[in-house]
Amino acid sequence: MSKKIDFINSLKDLNENDLKARIQEDEQRLKKLEFAHAISPLENPMSVRSLRKDIARLKTALVQKQAVAVKA
Repeated sequence: MSKKIDFINSLKDLNENDLKARIQEDEQRLKKLEFAHAISPLENPMSVRSLRKDIARLKTALVQKQAVAVKA
């Protein structure tokens, strides 16, 4: 559980451009993982699920930052 909390806390320091870049990098990494898993099973298939969740957390943080910028 502390990995999730550490991940969320690290997002607070990033600005919108950094979040967008991180989302793009992670989405590319996810595509590579899914392709590798389709060819031969991954040692840890749960890594695909955790990466998808991390991308969702990144997108949520981005939307929150954009909402705060619009209100200000």
